[in-house]
Amino acid sequence: MIPLTVGTTVETPERPAVIDGSRFNRHTFWCGQSGSGKTYALGVVLEQLLLNTELPVAILDPNADFVELARTSTGADGAAAERWEAFDIRVLHSSTEREPQVRIRFVDLSVPAKGAVGRLDPIVDAEEFNALLHLEAQPEHFERGTFLNALLESDDPARRRLGLRIDNLQILDWPLWALGGGSAATVVDERPRATVLDLGGFSHPGEPQAAALGILEQLWERRMERRPLLIVIDEAHNFCPPVARTTVEAQLTEQLIQIAAEGRKFGLWLFLSTQRPTKIHPNVLSQCDNLGLMRMNSPRDLAELAEVFGFVPHHLLEQSPTFRKGEALFAGAFTEEPQLVRIGRRLTAEGGGDLAVQSSSA
Repeated sequence: MIPLTVGTTVETPERPAVIDGSRFNRHTFWCGQSGSGKTYALGVVLEQLLLNTELPVAILDPNADFVELARTSTGADGAAAERWEAFDIRVLHSSTEREPQVRIRFVDLSVPAKGAVGRLDPIVDAEEFNALLHLEAQPEHFERGTFLNALLESDDPARRRLGLRIDNLQILDWPLWALGGGSAATVVDERPRATVLDLGGFSHPGEPQAAALGILEQLWERRMERRPLLIVIDEAHNFCPPVARTTVEAQLTEQLIQIAAEGRKFGLWLFLSTQRPTKIHPNVLSQCDNLGLMRMNSPRDLAELAEVFGFVPHHLLEQSPTFRKGEALFAGAFTEEPQLVRIGRRLTAEGGGDLAVQSSSA
C-alpha cells in the first residue's frame, strides 16, 4: 500500500483519511455537482499522488484549473513545498499567450482522425477520404499555405476537392496546429512528473477534442512500451459523451473506450472528473474501479452510480445530497472500505475558481 492522506474522516475529524496510491492502476471516476469542491479536491488527490508515488500524470485541463500546478500556495508546508519545486511539471497553455502553447501536428493524426477533423465519411466521401489516405506529408510541409496550395493545384480532382473542403472549413487556421513545430504529444511522451494541457483558450470547439485525440492516439500507438501514465481528464463529458455530437468527438470517444477497456494492462490509466455520470459514455464509466463522489442532488445520477458501482453501500450514496462543500465519499479499489472524507488543504495554487460578485462602491 502507498498511503495518500487526502484529508480527515467526517465521523472522526482527528483521524486522517487515507487512500491507496498503488491502486490508481485502475480507472478512477470523480464526480460532484457544481459548487461541491470537486476541482479543489481533485487537486488534493493529484498532489498526494505526485508527492508519494512515481506515477507520471498528464492533465487535460479545459478550464485552466491546473495551470499553476508548478507553484505552491502561500503558507504551504515548507518541506513539501521544497520537494515540489524539484518536480518536472510542464504547463502548455492556450487560454493565455504564455509559452509554451498547446500544439499538435496534423500529420501525426491517424487517417480516421484526420478524416474526422475534415468531417469526412470513408463511404459517403469515398474519393476525398481516399485522397487523404494516400496523402504523403511530412511536418516540414505544413508551412502555412504550402500544404493547401499543393492540394488546390493538384491534377487529381479528389485532391482538389479535399483542398477546397479544408479551405472552406478553415481547418488550417486553427491555432492548435504545430505547422512543423513541436507537438504536445511529444512532451507527454517524455513523461515529465506532470504535464498540464490547458485546453480552455481555443476558439473553435473542435480544437480541444482534436488536441486530446492527438495525444491519446500517440499514447495508444506506443502502448507496447508499457510506460505507466495517469491520464486525468477534467470535464470528461466534453471528451466521451454517451452520444457524440461531431465526428471528432466520435473518434475521441472511441479512443477513450479502447483505453478504458484495454489500457490497464499497458499502464494507461484514466482519472475522469465530471459533474454528472449520466453524461459519460457507459462503456467508459463501467470500466472504472475507483469512485470519488462529492455532493450530488440528482436522483438519476445517483441511480446511475448505484448501478455502475454496485460495491458502494446504497445508504452512503444516498447521503451525497447532504455533503457539505469539500466532503466526499471514497469507495472501490483504492480504499479498504468506503469512507466519508473531509478534503484537506491544497499545496499548490489554484488556477481557476469562481468569480466573486463585487459590492458597489456607491
